[in-house]
Amino acid sequence: MKTFNWNQETEKQWNDRADFWHENSENMWLKGSRKTIIPFIKERLQEGSFILDAGCGDGFGSFLLAENNYKVVGIDIAGKMIQKAQEKRIHKNVSYLQGDLTKLPFKKNYVDAIMAINSIEWVEHPLDVLDEFHRVTKEKGILFLGLLGPTAGPRANSFPRLYEQRAICNTMMPWELEQLAQENGWELLDGMPVYKEEVKRIEPTALPRHLKQALSFMWVFMLQKK
Repeated sequence: MKTFNWNQETEKQWNDRADFWHENSENMWLKGSRKTIIPFIKERLQEGSFILDAGCGDGFGSFLLAENNYKVVGIDIAGKMIQKAQEKRIHKNVSYLQGDLTKLPFKKNYVDAIMAINSIEWVEHPLDVLDEFHRVTKEKGILFLGLLGPTAGPRANSFPRLYEQRAICNTMMPWELEQLAQENGWELLDGMPVYKEEVKRIEPTALPRHLKQALSFMWVFMLQKK
């Protein structure tokens, strides 16, 4: 029986999904679930900051950061994603490379901030990634991390585990990420929910944070390196 390698399988599956992702990424960032992320960052991070887009996909988020006067390097495990980014998401303030989030090819204290949107879900050991993010950010560096919430459809990728089959999507919940980060060198500064339209109709703003997270499609954390 072939040994299961999480990273190799992740790379393969995201290479296979690259065309579909590329067809939909602009809409996600401009009109869909990711449309509030760049404004959220822009209000909280000084222009000109050097940002690592960790799990950049086809690079459209990186491109938007560059358009908003940030210096950006995008990294993704899928070579086909990086190829599309290099061909289609061209900007003088952005570059792209293929790499593993658990072994970032950067020196310590390299970037001012990191944007990691729906990327830590696809690693076997999330703490390893948080530790790498901590290593490469400067003192008091900022991490903007978007984690799929309980209502997000892509969580179905973890379903095979119930049949004791291998899956490349972990099951970490927003409140677990929050605790894990705070116990391992990060301070929680802010957060932003992304909800499906059905949730917006019930006015979740008055609910406690963990209940808001329980209803979310995605929760975007703003964390600072201690």
